[in-house]
Amino acid sequence: MTTDDQAPVIFEELNSAGGKKIATATLNAPKSINSLNMTMAEMLYHQLLDWQEDDSIACVLLRGSGDKGFCAGGDVLQLHDSAVKKDNRAQLFFTQEYRLDYLIHTYAKPIVVWGHGIVMGGGLGLMAGASHRVVTEKTRLAMPEVTIGLYPDVGGSWFLNRMPGKVGLFLALTGASINAADTQFVGLADYFLNHSQWDELLSKLQAANWQGNSASVVSAQLIALASQAADKPESPVHQHFEIIGELCTAASNDAVVANIVNYSGDDEWLKRAAGTLANGCPTTIKLVFEQLQASKHLSLKEVFQMELVLSCNCMKLDNFAEGVRALLIDKDKSPKFTPAKLAEVTDTFIAQHFVAPWSGEHPLADL
Repeated sequence: MTTDDQAPVIFEELNSAGGKKIATATLNAPKSINSLNMTMAEMLYHQLLDWQEDDSIACVLLRGSGDKGFCAGGDVLQLHDSAVKKDNRAQLFFTQEYRLDYLIHTYAKPIVVWGHGIVMGGGLGLMAGASHRVVTEKTRLAMPEVTIGLYPDVGGSWFLNRMPGKVGLFLALTGASINAADTQFVGLADYFLNHSQWDELLSKLQAANWQGNSASVVSAQLIALASQAADKPESPVHQHFEIIGELCTAASNDAVVANIVNYSGDDEWLKRAAGTLANGCPTTIKLVFEQLQASKHLSLKEVFQMELVLSCNCMKLDNFAEGVRALLIDKDKSPKFTPAKLAEVTDTFIAQHFVAPWSGEHPLADL
């Protein structure tokens, strides 16, 4: 365990009542809004395993350093470098990342994830499976992979399919940014607290009586603090639930896309969503439909196994590297996706994304 304040992830154990301890893990890369890389994923995975086996640990709290956000996603610049060089670093990262996400989903102890500020992509992967998911007045959450030629991974196939109505499909296609109230409405968060209540939460957990069910102890403290929280925003997703359903209901997938892109109302949130989809990667758009359909009846384990296949194939093809180049490297925001138009993306090409790119046993066969 490391308490080094320069480490990529800072781990601490705080004494609590009854001889129990509160474990904290802090993602420590504030300049990149705590973007997750291989080292961080490995550190967090192994420490969580250790804490799971330690009877003195009552619960785990996971947060990001700095005030900008919990985690802005995976380190896409490193993934871009791997995709350009056609090496196996991306596969190794995705394998470790999904193994970590699965562990959080199935963890034997309460995990509180403090989803303050920006929570995107891989950050949502860390948050989605936690037992106690907290959002704040500054939370902005998104899965914006349509802009970079990837797709909503890190368990997106699981949680997007479980959102109400057509909301999961809409968010996957448009990469729309949602707030704290939205995240509760769609089932990705459990508690709304103010960011300023972090220290009070720690104090309450340290003072708590851990004789009973630890998950109930954590829930009680969060419920008490949530009753005092202020400045909760309104939920655009809730407000627009009916129109999202109308836009995403059509005779064909192409018609759904046309409905959203041609939205002609006055709402700025919906207009931004339509604009993002209009400029999105055509392959990602078709892949999203197939991803959500293919995963409808999969187990959580099967979801992560499917996503590893998809992600590795996205690294081998050209769209991801081009999308990251245009958005984050050259910053011209003019990606040349291939194929360039939705009508040119064939079913055969999409099907190729679901074929394992390796021979032998699946890297996540042992989940």
